[in-house]
Amino acid sequence: MRSITCPYCFARVLRQRIEFRCMGRSGRGPGCAPVLDKPLAAYLGSPAGASLPPVFAASGTKGRADCPDCGRPTGRRVCPDCHNPLPSAYCDTPGRIVALVGAKNAGKSTYIAVLLHELMNRVGTELDTSLVACDDRTIDRYKRDFARPLFDERRLLPTTASAVTAAREPLVYLLTRSRRSRWGRQANESLALVLFDTAGEDLRSRDVRDLHLRYLEAADAIIFLVDPLELPGARAALREGTEPVTAGDPDSEPINVIARVTEALRQRRGAGPGDRLPVPIAVALTKIDALRPTFERQSALHRTRTRQAVLDLDDREAVDEQIRSLLHGWHAGQLDIYLRQQYTEYALFGLSALGGMPTEDRVGTGGVRPYRVEDPLLWLLHRFGMLDAVRG
Repeated sequence: MRSITCPYCFARVLRQRIEFRCMGRSGRGPGCAPVLDKPLAAYLGSPAGASLPPVFAASGTKGRADCPDCGRPTGRRVCPDCHNPLPSAYCDTPGRIVALVGAKNAGKSTYIAVLLHELMNRVGTELDTSLVACDDRTIDRYKRDFARPLFDERRLLPTTASAVTAAREPLVYLLTRSRRSRWGRQANESLALVLFDTAGEDLRSRDVRDLHLRYLEAADAIIFLVDPLELPGARAALREGTEPVTAGDPDSEPINVIARVTEALRQRRGAGPGDRLPVPIAVALTKIDALRPTFERQSALHRTRTRQAVLDLDDREAVDEQIRSLLHGWHAGQLDIYLRQQYTEYALFGLSALGGMPTEDRVGTGGVRPYRVEDPLLWLLHRFGMLDAVRG
């Protein structure tokens, strides 16, 4: 029997075990009164917002069920463990959880904001793809924490806070592509995309470690963001005096963060000493715009991605080799070696979410001009079987 992974508590749930929440009272009609939902309150860390109509068991493989107490039909499905809502699109579509991990100041929040904006606009049009939020919480969080400050107010997003001090929820989207078969018929393919950002220090905190380990264990793929200015060799290529914001902080060193993530994955997945992990991992150098003036004219990182609805393998390999060469030239080749030793499949990327240097806490005068932010996701869509690949 097929199962799904709850995008909130990351519990693996058989579809038959998915539960329902009563619709509650509507005016003077029948319906159950709100009660304190203890599992949901425990997840939220507070009873605030957890007084809702009761949850009941029924066959979760069906889209609707009748409340055994009031008889009202309902289509509100919930996770049996944490009682968070499970959107219909998420229950009925193959889900892919993409873990987004990085050290402090790697640009995780900005990357999420710009990637989603591109998928909703330019990249979505190129790929004939729609991206729709699966629940109101995702809509509210994206507008409040990402779109409004960055695109409307042109403010830089703050560094991802540790979940110890600021609880975070995943962003859950339904991504749908229209593709033509070899016989010319058009068909839609969908997957539920779950994005959950993790601060590097979260894996050191006992208070939040378990949730993040379950998240990493459930991940179908990982995007790992690296601030190249945390690599001494890259800083040396720039003007003298360029220093990272987090200099001297072990939580900011990419090799330390990725080793911590890898060790957690190995323990949770029961990998043997010589086993490599099968989860695909995309490792992307962010803020590449700051370094582009130092690249040779023929560098693949001076080019833009070809605007077509396929993965260009020639371009993909050229960028991968360019990033690998940069890492070794910056005396950071151990990162490439470690990835090869620990993962069966990994790829290297260079991107810029803003496309230019910000001014203090504001987006630069040219506005948000993303460069190749979609590349890691396109590679993963190809791995998931949703994007064709070509050469030449």
